[in-house]
Amino acid sequence: MPWVAPLSGKSVSLSRRTIYMLPTRHGFMFSLLLFVLLLAAINYENGLIYALTFWLASMAMISMLHTHRNLLGLKISAGPCAPVFAGESARFTLILKNELALPRQGLSVLVDKNEVGRVDLGAGEQGSVTFPVNARQRGYVDMPPVALLTDYPMGLLYTWSRKIELHHRCLVYPKPGPARPVVGGVDSQQKRELGTRSEGDDFIGVREYQAGDSPRHVDWKAAARGQGLQTKRFGGDARSIIWLDWEALEGIDTETRLSQLCRWVIDAEADGMIYGLRLPGREIKPANGEAHRHQCLEALAMFGH
Repeated sequence: MPWVAPLSGKSVSLSRRTIYMLPTRHGFMFSLLLFVLLLAAINYENGLIYALTFWLASMAMISMLHTHRNLLGLKISAGPCAPVFAGESARFTLILKNELALPRQGLSVLVDKNEVGRVDLGAGEQGSVTFPVNARQRGYVDMPPVALLTDYPMGLLYTWSRKIELHHRCLVYPKPGPARPVVGGVDSQQKRELGTRSEGDDFIGVREYQAGDSPRHVDWKAAARGQGLQTKRFGGDARSIIWLDWEALEGIDTETRLSQLCRWVIDAEADGMIYGLRLPGREIKPANGEAHRHQCLEALAMFGH
């Protein structure tokens, strides 16, 4: 119903004013059957057919009450959404909470009139449905409007909710660019490139090979054993401070710069390096760790927004 305002908020609860009911195809056929049985009972004055007709009609009425109750009072909210890179799919989670002492069965979640999940809830239980949304560009992608539908228990009628617009979104990092040596400042006595070995460094492990890695650091023995191409990682006590600088990437457009800086942040963190980020109007001091990685990638994602 496009003329009906959607429900909106961080969480919503379905009331009588926000759910609707119509017969299904089977429901229309069932109604036709009742009409034929009633005509037969009247025509033949048959008490048994009368009894069957009214018994089936009472079952339909009970089904109507259960179908309506299946959505009534249901609470809907959104779960956390992990950041993704542009070009990937954001995974949104819809949380359904049943506060009744009765179960709710056959709850379908719809996005753009397409079913993306189905869940059954026991008495007082909570369930969730996760569905993907394409994240085409950096920034934020909003959770699309959803609706709930059920035809439980007999499939004679179906009840659906208004569209639900939850105030929830997912952060989208820039799409990582190709692997290439860092062009920027290195604050240390020894300059080094991302992923290369400095004198005195110790072997600390391997990572998946990326285009641009030096052949001297490829683990050829592992490749000969059929383990694929891997690049050796080295580290030392005196780690370089790498500055990932916007101004070092001249002559290319904004989105390409952001993609390349995104790649450097990922690689610097994977190599255990200390790195900072310089953008027009913002500077993130050198550090490392998952929180620092997220801070840098978030700054790239929201650049210009």
